[in-house]
Amino acid sequence: MSENKVRFCKKCVESSQRFMTSSQHNLTDNKQNSFIDFDGDGVCLACKFFERKKSFDWNSREKELENILDRHRKSDGSYDVLVPGSGGKDSIFTSFILRDKYKMNPLTCTWAPAIYTDVGKQNFDSWLKSGFANVTFTPNKKVHGLLTRLAFQNLLHPFQPFALGQYSYPFKVALEKNIKLIIYGDGESERAAKKDNIKTKDSLKENKKFYRRNYYRKESEKIYLGGLDVETLIKDYNLKLSDLVPYFPVLEKVLLESEIEVMPITKYINYNPQKNYYFAKEKTDFQVNPDGRSEGTYTKYSSLDDKLDGLHYYTWFIKTGRGRATEDAAIEVRNEIITREDAIMLVKKYDGEFPKKYFSDCLEFMNLNEKEFVEIIDKFRSEKIWQNKNNNWILKNAVWK
Repeated sequence: MSENKVRFCKKCVESSQRFMTSSQHNLTDNKQNSFIDFDGDGVCLACKFFERKKSFDWNSREKELENILDRHRKSDGSYDVLVPGSGGKDSIFTSFILRDKYKMNPLTCTWAPAIYTDVGKQNFDSWLKSGFANVTFTPNKKVHGLLTRLAFQNLLHPFQPFALGQYSYPFKVALEKNIKLIIYGDGESERAAKKDNIKTKDSLKENKKFYRRNYYRKESEKIYLGGLDVETLIKDYNLKLSDLVPYFPVLEKVLLESEIEVMPITKYINYNPQKNYYFAKEKTDFQVNPDGRSEGTYTKYSSLDDKLDGLHYYTWFIKTGRGRATEDAAIEVRNEIITREDAIMLVKKYDGEFPKKYFSDCLEFMNLNEKEFVEIIDKFRSEKIWQNKNNNWILKNAVWK
């Protein structure tokens, strides 16, 4: 499930066990086997990419963005760009800058969180009150709870059903509304971590459609949800095909024929999550975590909308030995907000913190009891990552050791 040797980046705090988002959400493959790449000098390629970014001509990149927008701009008042999001800092930034600076007419779309938090719902409402139309899909809660439980049991990935819906829904909206451009608020960080993106001399020459493998499915492929194929889900869990279709990506042929372009705005505008937070705070009544920080990390402005978020990052920690604090600290080191020494201290203090705030809500949603929860968690502890000493689980390797 993870790379054989546990290594840590010499420049940030990233671990070689960090698997890529697309691999853990893949609908047609139960494997999770795509990891962040390291160069021979022990520096992760995400850090290398951030170094490259310093030499980017951001003015020319912005002009390229303007050319793309002009190509899709509509003069009849209809929507000309789709912005997926939940009302977090990145979707707020993207929708505002497209509307106010570039004079586009964006439509926003949202795959609803499994269990809204109060602050998440407040930020979502505040986003729309600032002047944006939105279409939202809320999946069948009973079906979504079952799929979440199965994904937790079979993959230790309770976020998989949400992520699959979140990936597929924007394309379905774009097809229905005849919108040919989808722009996400983030997405550069994962692409930055792979060798082929580092070695590309000019990333603007990459495929502008930016189709990732989990955006589409081939007609002949067998589809899995929660680690089980569709036929098994329908037969063993008394589900209908219509219960599962919302999670399916569009067919490859449909996507290619649609000529929809999809891209992260971070490819054309230099991204900094902290700056996006201040932007969101200025433009809307954006609220941070009322507890001062999110469980498992030290930051207060990310992943606020779903009560399953904390559990998602905790299961990530169980499988890989790196969690939410590692994710946040690595990005802030690359953005030169904190030093590696500070990052190590923060990772040691917060990584792997148990998500107790919404724990009972998560158990109820998945229809599990605490004993079942612990048994499933421990089943996914790799001997390479963990050792048990006196009934206490201890990391074998950590960035602070």
